[in-house]
Amino acid sequence: MQIALFQPDIPQNTGTILRLCACLGLDAHIIEPAGFPVSDRLFRRAGMDYLDHVRLTRHVSWATFEDWRAGQGQRLLLFTTKAATDYRDFHYQSSDILLFGRESAGVTDAVVEAADARLVIPINAGLRSLNVAMSVAMAAGEALRQTRNPQV
Repeated sequence: MQIALFQPDIPQNTGTILRLCACLGLDAHIIEPAGFPVSDRLFRRAGMDYLDHVRLTRHVSWATFEDWRAGQGQRLLLFTTKAATDYRDFHYQSSDILLFGRESAGVTDAVVEAADARLVIPINAGLRSLNVAMSVAMAAGEALRQTRNPQV
């Protein structure tokens, strides 16, 4: 199971997500350009000393990420507020890549088209979205629950 962040722009969220990846043993990918340098103090503060324990790959662009993924043969699952499939009803595989968009703008149409599935975390009507770090934790939790103990 891997987590990919498309052009993240809030350093605290990215640091928190990478900390989660380190703790859960998930590989992480940042698809550039990010809206901050990895030396950003807020990024480092949110990730704390956990950043040294995450397996992180940075991809210089969406195209290089897609080239890498094509060589891996892994499914890409996009989490978006514009999807119809509830993330709890989807059947995950341990090789899936869970993709989350930029906090301020989501993802491009090319990313939407490339996704093997588009999943939504349902929230109450009239509200826009959850914090991306919260969404990653919820999605990873459900995916890991399914793949680590499929009888549940």
